[in-house]
Amino acid sequence: MADTSNAASSIEIGISTFLEASPNPALGTVISHAERLRNAVEEIVAADQAGLDVYGIGEHHRPDFAGSAPAVVLAAAASVTKRIRLSSAVTVLSSDDPVRVYQSFSTLDGLSNGRAEIMAGRGSFIESFPLFGYNLDDYNELFDEKLELLLKIRESEKVSWKGGLRPAINDQGVYPRSVQEPLPVWIATGGSPESAVRAGMLGLPVVFAIIGGMPERFAPLVDLYKKAAAKAGHDVSKLQIATHSHGFVSDTPGKAEDLLFPHWRYQSTVIGRERGWSGTFDRAMFDASNGLRGALYAGEPEYVAEKIVLLRRNLGVTRFFLHMDASSIPHKETLRAIELLGTRVAPIVRKELARIEGAAE
Repeated sequence: MADTSNAASSIEIGISTFLEASPNPALGTVISHAERLRNAVEEIVAADQAGLDVYGIGEHHRPDFAGSAPAVVLAAAASVTKRIRLSSAVTVLSSDDPVRVYQSFSTLDGLSNGRAEIMAGRGSFIESFPLFGYNLDDYNELFDEKLELLLKIRESEKVSWKGGLRPAINDQGVYPRSVQEPLPVWIATGGSPESAVRAGMLGLPVVFAIIGGMPERFAPLVDLYKKAAAKAGHDVSKLQIATHSHGFVSDTPGKAEDLLFPHWRYQSTVIGRERGWSGTFDRAMFDASNGLRGALYAGEPEYVAEKIVLLRRNLGVTRFFLHMDASSIPHKETLRAIELLGTRVAPIVRKELARIEGAAE
């Protein structure tokens, strides 16, 4: 297991979404992108009122997702929320321009009075590359170069920079400047050792997307991340580690699982077909993944909380994203699940961690 001795004594709990607009497997109906966007703002408000810490929207450019412009949606919620942090989850930095990314999120930071974050990743889907005219052969180089520029922009008002794939900048200012200095930038990865090492060397917080298998298997990546940070001279005790996993919460036994399973099966089948995954994606597979050591977090508040506590003990996470993005689940049920995550799950997790970690001191 990962060494969690330097983990922070508290944990942030939030929600991530791609603003999914997939067909309802039972009815065949599809929510419109416009309705899904409006629902997202309601969800962010509900998360803020429930006391959750962060809400993240992932960038995608497909018909089954409405989240192609996360900063715009987050900005719509900024003026009607008070404390929740507003993040991308992720920004596909490889196919975007770092200047515009910084400007969009520094604008969001101003509107929210210092609650914006950028979660930068290479993207697990590739639609944005041909859409914006980028060559997939440059997949890794684009991310490395653009991350370097983004970090340079957040460090200095005036920027001089030269790369190989993006035009150079010569002593030009980038505005507006963020309220937070520096504007938080997280590195998102699906499990690449190289990404974990990169984040550690830069001293940046990291997010691991855990959508299958056992989360504890990510412990070696956490160790790589910490060792790279220590080698680069960063204070390991200040590192932030997050995970993102699918799930749902209900206060009725079996309800969360029954609501989530049809969507999980549909989405797993669609994405699995695209990526060549094997498996039948049946209820037995769903239930196995939703076991105590599995990657799904569906059930009553006490069970979801137990799984988050186990995740903390195994990986030392300081933030947990529950990915609730089943567009086929009625919106009122999602709002209720958000309420339960904030008012029932989070307090249980924090109380149990205070007991465990306090006793260990």
